[in-house]
Amino acid sequence: MESAAHVALISSPGMGHLFPALELATRLSTHHRLTVTVFIVPSHSSSAENKVIATAQAAGLFTVVELPPADMSDVTESSIVGRLAITMRRHVPIFRSAVSAMTSPPSVLIADIFAVESFAVADEFDMAKYTFVASNAWFLAVMVYAQVWDREIVGQYVDQKEPLQIPGCEPVRPCDVIDPLLDRTELQYSEILKLGMGIASSDGVLVNTWDELQHRTLASLNDRYLLGKISPPVYSIGPIVRQPGSKKGGSSELFNWLSKQPSESVIYVSFGSGGTLSFEQMTEVAHGLEMSKQRFVWVVRAPKVRSDGAYFTTGDGSEEQSSAKFLPEGFLERTSEVGFVVSMWADQTAVLGSPAVGGFFTHSGWNSALEGITNGVPMVVWPLYAEQRLNATMLAEEIGVAVRSKELPTKALIEREEIAAMVRKIMVEEDDEGKAIRAKAKELQRSAEKALAEGGSSYHNFARVVKLFGC
Repeated sequence: MESAAHVALISSPGMGHLFPALELATRLSTHHRLTVTVFIVPSHSSSAENKVIATAQAAGLFTVVELPPADMSDVTESSIVGRLAITMRRHVPIFRSAVSAMTSPPSVLIADIFAVESFAVADEFDMAKYTFVASNAWFLAVMVYAQVWDREIVGQYVDQKEPLQIPGCEPVRPCDVIDPLLDRTELQYSEILKLGMGIASSDGVLVNTWDELQHRTLASLNDRYLLGKISPPVYSIGPIVRQPGSKKGGSSELFNWLSKQPSESVIYVSFGSGGTLSFEQMTEVAHGLEMSKQRFVWVVRAPKVRSDGAYFTTGDGSEEQSSAKFLPEGFLERTSEVGFVVSMWADQTAVLGSPAVGGFFTHSGWNSALEGITNGVPMVVWPLYAEQRLNATMLAEEIGVAVRSKELPTKALIEREEIAAMVRKIMVEEDDEGKAIRAKAKELQRSAEKALAEGGSSYHNFARVVKLFGC
C-alpha cells in the first residue's frame, strides 16, 4: 500500500493568509489523514495572530513551525505587497534550512501566493509544487493574466477607457484593478507580476471557491493555453472558512445579547482586522446605522484621523472609553437597546453563525465574504484596499448577494442616508431587489454546503488533488 504524502504548507504573515492556511492544513490532516507541517512566517505584531498560532500548536492536528525572522532592517519599501514579497523572499534560505533539518522532508509543498519563491526549495528537495490562493477565481485570473496586460497595454490601467480583458472571464473595470497594479512605476507592481508568474509555474493551483459559484472563470483558468503557454490546472476546493471559536469568556456578553434578539434581525458590521475609516466616515456610518432603525453589532476600530488631522489613540484601551472618544456624542446611549458595540475584535464566524444575525456590513475581503455566504447572510460591501473592489463588484453585480454604495468609499464620503438605505435594503425592504438579495444569500449557502459534501464539486476536486499528492 502506498504511504500517505507528507505535505508542507508555507504561509505569509497576516490573519488573511494564516487562517485559510491553517484551515486547509486541518482538512488535509483530518479528512485525508495526511502528515502536514505548516511553516509560518509570523508578523510578531499581532496578539490575535500569536493566539491563533498557539491554538493551532496546542490542537496537535499537524506540526506548526514558526520560522525565525529575516533581517529587514535595510528595507524602505512601505507598500504592504512590496514588504510582504521582500519578507517572503528573504525567508527562502531560512525555509531551506528548516526543510534540510527535517528527518523526512515533505513530498509536496503548498505555498500561498506570497510564498511562491519557496518553489526553489521544492525543486531542490524534489517536492511537487502547488499554490494555494485564499481568494477567488477572478482574483486569480487577474494575478496570472497581469503579465499579459503588462506586455499589451500602454499606460496606467486605471486610465484605460475600456475594461481590461481576460479571455473567458468578466472584464475588469479600471476602477476595480487590484491595489498593487494601480501604479506601474511602483515596486509592488513588479512584485505582483513576479508572484503571478510564480503561480503560473506551479504544478497546480488550489483556489478558495467552488465550481458552481464561478464556473465560467474556472473554465477559463483551466484553458491550459490562457497565457499562450501551458498553464497549471486549477482546482476549486472551497469554501474554506474558519470554524467558530468558543462563545464563552470575553465574548459572553455579546453572545448573551445576541441570544435575546429576534431571528435574522441584527446586522453585523466589521471592516476586517486591517480596515479603518476616517473620523468623518465613521460618524456617517454611526448615524446611518441609527437611521436604519435596525439592530446591529459593530466592531469598532479607532479611525485613521480626526477631522483636525490628529491621530487617535485609545487611551487605556477600555471599550467604553475608547468607543466614546470617536463615536458621535450620545450615539451609544441612543442605540443601547438595539446596538452592541465591540472594541477591536469579535469572533466573526461565531457572530455570523448566530440565528439573530441577518446581514453583514463588510469590507468584502474574501475570507469575510465566504463567512457571510456560508452563513446565508446578504451583505453591504464596503471595499477599502487590496482586491476588495474586485470582490465587491463580483458580490454585488455578478453574484447578486450584496449591495454597495454609488461611489467608492475610498473616493468619497458616503453619507448616512445612503448607508441607512443600504442596511434596510438587505435587512427589511420588501421590494424585488431586497427580496432577491436575501434569497440569493440562502441559495449560495446551500450551494456551498453541497460543494463540500460527499459527491460535491469541491469534495471531488480535493480528492483529486490528494490523489496527485501520491496517496
